[in-house]
Amino acid sequence: MRFPYRPDIDGLRAIAVVCVIAYHFFPGYMAGGFVGVDIFFVISGYLITNVILGSVSRGSFSFLDFYFRRIKRIFPALLLVMLSCFIFGWFGFLPHEYAELGKHIAAGSVFVSHLVLWQEAGYFDTPSDLKPLLHLWSLGIEEQFYIIWPLILYETRRSLTIVVTLLILCVSFYLNGSSDYVVRSLK
Repeated sequence: MRFPYRPDIDGLRAIAVVCVIAYHFFPGYMAGGFVGVDIFFVISGYLITNVILGSVSRGSFSFLDFYFRRIKRIFPALLLVMLSCFIFGWFGFLPHEYAELGKHIAAGSVFVSHLVLWQEAGYFDTPSDLKPLLHLWSLGIEEQFYIIWPLILYETRRSLTIVVTLLILCVSFYLNGSSDYVVRSLK
C-alpha cells in the first residue's frame, strides 16, 4: 500500500541531509551530523510503523514480503559500496588496512558494523578517516530495528503497542542514563 505524499517528511529529510553534509564539510563549526542521523531514524521508524500497523490491521502483513522489500531496497547500493571499497582497498591499502577493511565488509554485510566499530574504539584505533565503511554503523542500527520492531508490532497488535513502546522507551532512557553515569564516573 502506498501512503499519500508528505511534504513535511521531505522537509525533515532535507534538514537531516543538510545537518549531515554540513557536519562532514565543516566538522569544527557544525555539530549537527548526529542530529541528522537521529532525524532519519525517527522518520524511518515512523514510516515503517505506519506501514506495519496498517498491514497488520488489514490482516495482510507478511514478514517475508516486509524483509524482501528491505533487501530489495538496501542491498543493491550496499553491495556496490562494499565491492567498490574492496577493489579500491586492494590497490590503495596496506595489508593490515586491507584486513581491517575485510572485517568491516563482513560486519557491514550482516549489519553489525556499529558493534565492531564500538569494539575498535580506543587510543590505538585506526583513524576514522581511514575507515571507508564507517558510515555503515547507522545502517546496522536501522536494520536491527527492522528485525525487532516488526516482531513487536505484530505480536502486540494495536492493543498493547503503546504500552510496549512506552516500556521500551523507559528502559532505553534508563540504560542511556546509566551508561552516561558509568562514562562520567570513569573519567
